[in-house]
Parts: sequence; structure tokens; C-alpha cells
Amino acid sequence: MPIADAMPELKRNIQFFAVENDQPKSLTPQQIQQFNQKGYIFPLDVFSETEIAAHRAYFDQLIEQQINEGKDAYSIAGWHSKQPEIYDLVTDSRILDYLEDLLGPDLICWGTHYFCKLPGDTKQVSWHQDASYWPITPSKTVTVWLAIDDADTENGAMKVIPKSHLHGQIIFEHSRKEEQNVLGQTVKDAEDYGLAPVDFEIKAGQISLHSDLLLHGSAPNQSDRRRCGLTMRFVPPEVKALTGWNKNSIIARGTDVSGHWTNQPKPLIKSDLE
Repeated sequence: MPIADAMPELKRNIQFFAVENDQPKSLTPQQIQQFNQKGYIFPLDVFSETEIAAHRAYFDQLIEQQINEGKDAYSIAGWHSKQPEIYDLVTDSRILDYLEDLLGPDLICWGTHYFCKLPGDTKQVSWHQDASYWPITPSKTVTVWLAIDDADTENGAMKVIPKSHLHGQIIFEHSRKEEQNVLGQTVKDAEDYGLAPVDFEIKAGQISLHSDLLLHGSAPNQSDRRRCGLTMRFVPPEVKALTGWNKNSIIARGTDVSGHWTNQPKPLIKSDLE
């Protein structure tokens, strides 16, 4: 059955808010224009081969322990306040400089999630809008997608529908079991809401940025190579989280004068993996 709003009782403001920034410092005016018109920017260089190789080795340890404990490759979520290595990524000035051009000088990271597709993974991520899942208002989250491994069409790179973010909340259905969807929502006939799909083929160490209303998904990884990316979710402090979703946040840059968002301190040492 089609659903117009997953959480109507929360009365969220779900619409796209265009960026107004005539003098960006890190992005170009053309990139700002593309974000407004198409809902995304990619690729952006951030980490060197040496830097991303070090984080990849760290993630290799995380995923090995998760699998040894009987968990799946998508189970590492919200660990930015528990693991200093992830904390360092969400507070890296090179990433924040790009985000500041889109969201302003005060930046809150409220969530992170590794999306790791192992070789031969049969699961997909069906077409969806991130904002449909989150009890957050208004819908101003920008997602940073950091490539831990090279991502291409063969190993299940993310794909998006340009301009779909301009439609606000799009009707979706609960995913059917046979879809093998990593998540739980599916937008039908996604291409009706924008331009032809674009594959986010990016190299390890690069990032993409996308609006929380942009339709996106990814195909199964039918290759013999892993495809891992870390999503990092950022908002300006005027955005509010409902139902306790403000408790695991980090003030990555600037301040939150409202005090709504918690500011989790950097972990001093690695915690036990959970």
C-alpha cells in the first residue's frame, strides 16, 4: 500500500531548502548550483591513498569481528561517539569545509553508518529518500558518503535520480521480502521523479554529498570486490531531532546555542566493539 508519510504524527517539515551562498570557500558556485538543481555533488577529493588505506585497515578489523559475532556487514551504525577513528572522520576539517558552504558555520553530525557490500552480496538498496526514515525536522540533512573502497557499477555503486529532491516527500511502499532490500522502503517508478539515474563511481578517499530528499539506491554487488562506504549525516543546529535522536550527536564545528544537540566527546581509546 502506498504511504505518503512514515511518521505523520511528528508533523515534520519535509521539503528541499535551496542553499544561498554567493561566496563559497571550498565548493565552486557551479557546485552549489548543481546541489540546488540536482541534489548532489560528486566526486570531491579528501583523503590521500595512504590516509584511506589506514582507515580501510581499521574497518577491516571492525567488519571481521562483526561477522565473527554473527552480525552482518551493515551492522556498524552510530559508532562515531564510541570509536575515535570514526570521530576523527566526522570532524575532519576538509570534509567540514565543504559542508560549511552548504549548511553554514555550525555543523552537527547526528549519525554515521557503514554500508559494506561484500563480494557476491545479493542485497540491494531500493530507491528511497533518507528523510522518510528520520524523525528530524526540517529536512536539511546533508549526507557525506566516503568511499572506503573504490565504488563502481560492477560492485554496486550508489545511484541517484537527479532533481528528485525537488518533489518533497515522495510516496513509497514497504519493501517486499523478495527485494532483499537492506532498508525497508521502496519508491516505485523512481525515474518518473527526475532525470535518468547517475552512478556515483568514485575512488577510495573521495566523497559525495547529497540531499536527504534525493532518491537513491544501489544494486547488489555481483563482483569479486568489496564495496564499502561510510555515510556521515550533518545538519545545522536549527534542525531538531525528535524521539531522542539528538542524543548521539557531535558538534563537529561551531556551536549550538539552543542546546538541543548533545556534544559527545571524542573517545580516548577504542571501546569494545558491539
